[in-house]
Amino acid sequence: MIIRGTWLTRRALATFIVTSLLAVSLMGAGVPSGKPEAVGMSAERLQRIHQVVGRAMESKAISGAVTAVARKGQVTHFEAHGVMDLESKRAMARETIFPIASMSKPITGVAILMLVEEGKIRLTDPVSRFVPEFKDTKVAILKAGGRTSSPTAPGQPPRAPEIYTVPAAREITVRDLLTHTSGLASGGAGSREASRVAPRRTTESLATYIPTLGVAPLDFQPGSEWAYSALAGIEVLGRIVEVASGLTFDQFLRQRLFEPLGMKDTAFYPAADRTPRVVTLYERTPSGLGRIDVPGWLATRTLFSGGGGLWSTAEDYLQFAQMLVNGGELNGRRILAPRTVERMASNHVGDLFSSSGRTGGREGMGFGLTVEVVLDAVAASDPRSTGSFGWGGAFGTNFWVDPKEDLVGVLMVQTPGGTLRADFQNAVMQAVVD
Repeated sequence: MIIRGTWLTRRALATFIVTSLLAVSLMGAGVPSGKPEAVGMSAERLQRIHQVVGRAMESKAISGAVTAVARKGQVTHFEAHGVMDLESKRAMARETIFPIASMSKPITGVAILMLVEEGKIRLTDPVSRFVPEFKDTKVAILKAGGRTSSPTAPGQPPRAPEIYTVPAAREITVRDLLTHTSGLASGGAGSREASRVAPRRTTESLATYIPTLGVAPLDFQPGSEWAYSALAGIEVLGRIVEVASGLTFDQFLRQRLFEPLGMKDTAFYPAADRTPRVVTLYERTPSGLGRIDVPGWLATRTLFSGGGGLWSTAEDYLQFAQMLVNGGELNGRRILAPRTVERMASNHVGDLFSSSGRTGGREGMGFGLTVEVVLDAVAASDPRSTGSFGWGGAFGTNFWVDPKEDLVGVLMVQTPGGTLRADFQNAVMQAVVD
């Protein structure tokens, strides 16, 4: 090969070949595009996604979104809507980076399951095997007549709940953390005390923070209830990954998951050269959408939160979801065995999730290993197929995997709440026509 009239040196040629192979590898990691009709979807009906998102923007529920759908291994819809920043009117782009909050949890779940497959972790392992401070866990009990927050004088913050503690009937396990049945910092009687004895400081690391949680009282006896542990429970899993693998959690995800899947924009904080692509966050107010800052719990470069700390794009997350619908493999790179993906997407909590009045689901729904599972689509009044699974994030993002239809859907937005998640799911599923 000749460049500018001179032959490439051996070193330059080697560099060129390596670079070219890397480029092919990264391009090959993406899910290919295809015509909707070729995979049993209606192009005309897929336009209803645009209409659904458009109505949400017209009502000022959101400023924009990125939506992506793949079926039978081909992307049939991938669209950016609206703007990523209202003040500058900068258009939303397909490569826009979003904080995905709790959509980080299924990624953490996959990391744990990879190590389960390698025999380094068992779902039944007590957490104390990896973090000894969890050996003698206590459970918080409200004192007779006590309240979760005691009344005070007007204008004063509520007092801490009046509690006492009893020994846990058993140690919490890896499975308890994956299924939100551990009772660790899940909004109950012990959570206020947990935040006092184990404050979450974003300047710390998992190695320094997680052991302090071992003395925090649980909200209930392990395995007896389902209650969402928004950060702490899954962050403990991140530390378990570190102990079992010998890598920091960010290194493990990057080397073992993101790079093999071609998830080039997914990380615990956006790199400097990617910050222009980061979306602006908004909240709904009586006068319209109001800009909000990145929450303090997310603003860290040391505390790698598997519970809610990742940033990603619709394209990256679609690749993660496609790996799951493929039974653990994408473009020749196997992450999990099909049996393990089935295990992840099975209901592990009986009726604890569907019957939880505090933070749980609804009839016809169950909970797997970091994912919500549709057990009966009719009972749940859910447009997704029975057997579908997925999860959402605090800023409005959502994804699901539908093994029956060989389909995945990804919704990226920057404003929480509203009906868009359900409306998007409905718009996608009505476009399946075979």
